[in-house]
Amino acid sequence: MAVPRNVLRKREKVRDWALRLPGAVEEHPWGETVAKVDRKVFVFLGVDDGSHPLGVTVKLTDETAHAHALACPGAEPAGYGLGKAGWVRVPLEPAGAPPAELLCDWVEESYRTVATKRRMAELDARTAERAAERTAR
Repeated sequence: MAVPRNVLRKREKVRDWALRLPGAVEEHPWGETVAKVDRKVFVFLGVDDGSHPLGVTVKLTDETAHAHALACPGAEPAGYGLGKAGWVRVPLEPAGAPPAELLCDWVEESYRTVATKRRMAELDARTAERAAERTAR
C-alpha cells in the first residue's frame, strides 16, 4: 500500500518536532520508530514502509486534549493496555485527520507527561527565549 506524500510530510514534521525537544532521541524497538526522553517513550511514530496505516501514538493526560484526540477519525485508545494510561493512537491519513501543528502540540504534551522536571525546565526556558525573541522583533 502506497503512503500518500502529504501524509509522509506530516509524519516527518511531527518526527522532527519530537526530536528537537530537550534530550529527545530516536530509537527503533519492535520495528517501529519512537522518540524517547531519558529512556522513556513519549511518542510512537509507527512504521513508514506502507505495511500499516501511518499514525502517531501519544500520552494525553489533559482530559480536553485526550477527548479531542479520540474524536479524530479513526483514533482509538492505544493497544497493549496503554490506552488505560491515556495513550491515544491517531491516524494521519483519513479526511479530517489533525494537522501537523496540532499533532506537535500533542507530542509536546506527551513529552511533558514522561519528562523529568529538569527536562521540562529546559523546554520552558527554550519556549520563553523564543517568545522573547519574537517580542523583540
